[in-house]
Amino acid sequence: MAGALDGVKVLDLSRILAGPTCTQLLGDLGAEVWKIENPASDGDDTRKWGPPFVEDPDGARTDLSAYFMCANRNKRSIAVDIATPGGQATIRAMAAEADVVIENFKPDGLKKYGLDHASLLMAHPRLVYCSISGYGQTGPNRDKPGYDLMAQGFGGIMSLTGEPEGRPMKVAVGIADVMCGMYATVGILAALRHRDATGEGQHIDLALVDSQISWLINEGVAHLVTGKERKRQGNEHATIVPYQTFEAADGHVLIAVGNDSQYARFCDYLGRPDLAENPDYATNPARIQNRSKLLKIIEGLLAERSMADIIAGLEARKVPVGPVNTLGQLFATDQVAARGMKIDMARDDVAGGAVPLIGNPLKLSKTPVTYRHAPPRFGQDTADVLAALGLLPDSNDAG
Repeated sequence: MAGALDGVKVLDLSRILAGPTCTQLLGDLGAEVWKIENPASDGDDTRKWGPPFVEDPDGARTDLSAYFMCANRNKRSIAVDIATPGGQATIRAMAAEADVVIENFKPDGLKKYGLDHASLLMAHPRLVYCSISGYGQTGPNRDKPGYDLMAQGFGGIMSLTGEPEGRPMKVAVGIADVMCGMYATVGILAALRHRDATGEGQHIDLALVDSQISWLINEGVAHLVTGKERKRQGNEHATIVPYQTFEAADGHVLIAVGNDSQYARFCDYLGRPDLAENPDYATNPARIQNRSKLLKIIEGLLAERSMADIIAGLEARKVPVGPVNTLGQLFATDQVAARGMKIDMARDDVAGGAVPLIGNPLKLSKTPVTYRHAPPRFGQDTADVLAALGLLPDSNDAG
């Protein structure tokens, strides 16, 4: 079955995480993705970001780190040195066949090679060209390097994450990169629709920091409305109580009381219906006002109960509740299996003959995602792809 993006060709000059997240998603949707990797550095930087690494059948380390694999399935790896005239000629020839070009060099970083958006769009006006950088193509910070950690710090999310009296805390995964990749995907799909309707390509200027600012959502807008700095809440919610983690006798549970009727049923489980009738706690605004006093009572009532008892008791009363899973517990659940969120992709050059990956969450009824190519070894598809395009494999100065 053809994917939604079947026939779309993506020339991927990006590396690390934001761009590769985008192009993996496009690949999952059916696009053909040509991942250009630099021979001088043995490919994408993340190939070396480990351990862990996948081993070959003899137990030797491969260039397939877990970090690289998380964002690079459904791609063909092509070794091209764009710093050489031959490599630049190869990229130009590939751009002539592509629908999309995506890159994450510093602003103007590709101009000296004639591979910048202005040069390629002049030659190929139907191209959709997406540039990802730390701070965007304009502004006083445009020339500063962009990394997920810097984006989380500059963009404000670290000031909101962590315990109230603790240090600012980054999110455990590269969430600014991942969300930037998602915005890149949306922008590319919108630009392709415009191109298909008008014949006109365009340049997409996307900044890691801009995308991070955009998902400050309610906390960011609350600051704009009040002019006051927002405070870290730890695992509590700024505007809903109780909505957080609680300690049980044998672990932690999440309880998310979203409205007053749920709160009344929660109090019924606690054996304290009076807490729902007390005007200090009966409404969410009152619970916000008396947060500390109420939470102390709730914590004492839950501390002696087991996770199983809490989850069963609240689920029976239709109060949102759940466990705090470790990754091992998560991937062992029936829910993950039912939704296809853990997959294995065959590779005969690795131990066990396959690599484990996280599945794509999109469930499309007519054009489902497909898993066609396992994350590639560096340069493994150079000869095949260039030959199919009528380019000599040795014309790219891959070394």
